[in-house]
Amino acid sequence: MEKRINIYEAKTHLSELIKQVQETGEPYTICKNNQPVVDIVVHGEKVKRSLPKPLPEFKGKGGYLCDPLESTEDLWPEEYR
Repeated sequence: MEKRINIYEAKTHLSELIKQVQETGEPYTICKNNQPVVDIVVHGEKVKRSLPKPLPEFKGKGGYLCDPLESTEDLWPEEYR
């Protein structure tokens, strides 16, 4: 059964609502003008987020293999030109 409470009562009894939601696990819906606005729910365990893997280090020379302003047509095999 969905438990609803208006925003004024929720503001007045927020600590009690939170305690009750923690103990029972049943959510409360806070309404404004009889329209649902937000839910008070028990927060689940934090999702363990993994950090992105670092990019591999380049262990070569830091320069170009060829001049970037020159044509590289001759470096590609004929079938890929």
